[in-house]
Amino acid sequence: MEYKVKDIKLAGSGRLKIEWSESRMPVLMYLKEKYSKEKPLKGQRIAGCLHVTKETAVLVKTLTLSGAEVSWSGCNPLSTQDDIAAALAENNIPIFAWHGMSVDEFYWAIDKTIEINPTLTLDDGADLINTLHQKYPGRAKQVIAGTEETTTGVHRLRAMAKAGALLYPVIAVNDAETKWDFDNVYGTGQSSIDGILRSTSVLYAGKRFVVAGYGHCGKGTAMRARGMGAHVIVTEVSPLQALKAILDGFEVMTMDEAACIGDIFITATGMKDVIVKRHYKKMEDGAIVCNTGHYDCELNLNDLKDLSVNIREIRPNNEEYTLKNGKKVFLLAKGRLVNLVGAEGHPSEVMDMSFANQFLSLIKCVKEGKNLEVKVHDVPLEQDQKLANLKLKTMGISIDTLTREQEKYRDDYLAGT
Repeated sequence: MEYKVKDIKLAGSGRLKIEWSESRMPVLMYLKEKYSKEKPLKGQRIAGCLHVTKETAVLVKTLTLSGAEVSWSGCNPLSTQDDIAAALAENNIPIFAWHGMSVDEFYWAIDKTIEINPTLTLDDGADLINTLHQKYPGRAKQVIAGTEETTTGVHRLRAMAKAGALLYPVIAVNDAETKWDFDNVYGTGQSSIDGILRSTSVLYAGKRFVVAGYGHCGKGTAMRARGMGAHVIVTEVSPLQALKAILDGFEVMTMDEAACIGDIFITATGMKDVIVKRHYKKMEDGAIVCNTGHYDCELNLNDLKDLSVNIREIRPNNEEYTLKNGKKVFLLAKGRLVNLVGAEGHPSEVMDMSFANQFLSLIKCVKEGKNLEVKVHDVPLEQDQKLANLKLKTMGISIDTLTREQEKYRDDYLAGT
């Protein structure tokens, strides 16, 4: 079994962390127990490109116990947790991932996972799917279907489908309610705050905390920053999202305005060049800048380097840029995902539902993939409801159900006052 990780001797630490996640992911553990007997993925070869965290390891174990042959790479050069990668390698998973990969190494690892000749793909950001389409179109045509984990990837895949470039159907797991209303909001919010704290130990209370983008991830980050006592400012390009932020009690302004007064800046847009040279120039001395969107291009780092006369690492994942004007800007996690580079990613409890959705969606791909239209598909509402019910059950919570009379009333369009 071929693999490439930082150090296989780290496997013991990784195993303990995976056990911890298993104790916090009851829905996925329930599905693992059920489907390890039925083996619905038997005969399938899954190429996966997803952050190598302890939660991902629980998903990988679930896939293999359900009959699949799996090959894995990380979806970000800096997000791999090396002890988790070692534990997966020790468990006979062909994995090609380590923290601190170069861009070339990152794509080399994706190429290695494709050597499995996948029948299914599981992606986070669409780099795997794009590589398959660009470099291995013959292999892409052999894929039954795939899944996509994050907003950036879904946007790209919808663009591919619109252009007629997509070669197989993909299920947008990201767009499931049990994913983006929980993982994206509560997961990103908590883990981003955690990543900034681990990288800086800064006090949030009283700080002006600028959130670029008020989608699900930005909303969650703004909520959690306010909970820490920060004064939160939101920047947006969408009038609808801007209005939501205002009515949620946040101040809204342009980045040009926010750059002059912010203490901490975090981008969550999925768009390039959100913070550029003119913004860095306006920032207060000591400003902290980071990103929680999928790619580091949200911060124009070339602009920051051009403005700087000195760069040094102050502490792990915290670099001090001394600008020509004498001010200092602190860049966290090299502009990569601060919640995964500076911290451990989302808590296991919210990834429980996201990865349960991934698992059930891959089973759906096997059952229905050959009959699915080649486009990006939503997760069925019934699957979302099923997972939400399972999650509530594991929490010991019961909810009401409609009576037959109530269902009849609900559907009676003649019923008046």
